[in-house]
Amino acid sequence: HIRLPSQEEITTYLEFLAGEEPSLAQASPLPLPALAEKMVGLSRLTIKGTVLRAIRNDQPLSPEFLARIKKETIEKEAGDRLVFLESRRTLDDVAGHHEAKSWLRQDATLLRRGATRALPMGYLVTGRIGTGKTYLVECFAGECGVPFVELKNFRDKWVGATEGNLEKIFAILHALGQVVVFVDEADQATGRRGGGEGDSGLSGRIYAMLAKEMADTRNRGRILWIFATSRPDLLEVDLKRPGRLDVHIPLFPPATLEDQQDLFLATARKLKIELARGEIPPLPFAGAVSGNEIEGVLVRALREFELQGAGEKGETLPALIARVLKEYRPSAHTRRLELMDLLAVQECTDGRFLPERFRGLTPEATLRRIRELSDPTQTEQPNDHE
Repeated sequence: HIRLPSQEEITTYLEFLAGEEPSLAQASPLPLPALAEKMVGLSRLTIKGTVLRAIRNDQPLSPEFLARIKKETIEKEAGDRLVFLESRRTLDDVAGHHEAKSWLRQDATLLRRGATRALPMGYLVTGRIGTGKTYLVECFAGECGVPFVELKNFRDKWVGATEGNLEKIFAILHALGQVVVFVDEADQATGRRGGGEGDSGLSGRIYAMLAKEMADTRNRGRILWIFATSRPDLLEVDLKRPGRLDVHIPLFPPATLEDQQDLFLATARKLKIELARGEIPPLPFAGAVSGNEIEGVLVRALREFELQGAGEKGETLPALIARVLKEYRPSAHTRRLELMDLLAVQECTDGRFLPERFRGLTPEATLRRIRELSDPTQTEQPNDHE
C-alpha cells in the first residue's frame, strides 16, 4: 500500500519542484506550506502536473484553481465513488428543525476552529421521506469550511473489487486531512453483519470494513460521518452506537400552521417563486405535511402557470396555487409514514430534538406502536394518522 503524501511531505516536494521550476514562486500567491495544505489528497505526480499546467498557461496557483483541480482529480481517482458537495446554501435556508440547525451550526464552528476532541464521530439523520434530510446535510456542507464528500455506489460486479474500492476511498479520506462524509440511504449502502448468503459474503465484508473505519478514534474531528435514512431500524445496531454515529438527529414534518407556512415559503424560494406570507392561501393540511408534498403542489401550480402561454392573460401564480391546494389529496400511506416518524423518535439521542407532540411518548409506548405499524397483516386505514 502506497499512501498519499502528507502536508509536510508535499511541502518538501514543492520545495524540490521550486528548485527545478524557479517560476513556481511567482505562480503561487501562497507560501509553499499553505500551498501544500491546499494540495493534500493529491499524489506527487498530480501535484507536479498541476504545477506545470499552471506555469505553462500563466495560471496563478490560486485557492480557487487548486480547489477545482483537486475536486476533478480526486473524483477521477475514486472512480466517481466520491463526489464533492459544493453548496452555496447554509442552515439559514432550512425551514424549521430549529434544534437540529442549532446543534449542527455549533459543530460547524467547532470544526472550523479545530476543536476536534469536542466533535462527535458521526451523525445519524432520520425521519420520514420528504422531511429534508438530504437538504439539511447539503446546507450543513455550506457551513463546514472543510471538504465535504458524498459516498456513492462503491459496489462492483467483480470479485474483490468492492473491497478494493472501499480501501481506495478510505485512503483518499485519510489524505484529505479533514473531511465530512455523507452516506445517503445508508440502510441500503452499508451491508449487514450477518449478510452474505446471496452475495458470497460481500455484504458482511462491507459492514466489517465500514465498522472498523468508523470506530477508529484517531479519526475524531478528521473524518466526520453523516448517515441519512428513513428506516434506521434496517441499519446495523453496531454502526449506530456511540463511538461511530454518536448524535442521532430526527427530523419531523411541521404540524403547526406557522411551521407549515415557513416550510411553504422556503420551498417556494427553492423553486424561485416570489411569494409573501400574506399571499399563502389557506393550507388544507390537517396533520403533518412534508416538504416533498408542498413542492409537488407548487410544481403543479407552476405547470398550470406555464401552460397558460406567453403573453396571454390568465390566473396569477398565487391564484393557481390556491386552486391546486383545493384539489390536494394527502398521502394514502399513513401507516408507513407514522412508522418512519416513530422510528426517528426511537433513535433520537437528545430530547431537545423532539417536537412537543412526541415528548410525552415513553420508549415502551413508542416500541408498542412501532410493532403495531410493522404488522404485515394490518392494511392502510384512511384515518390512521389521526
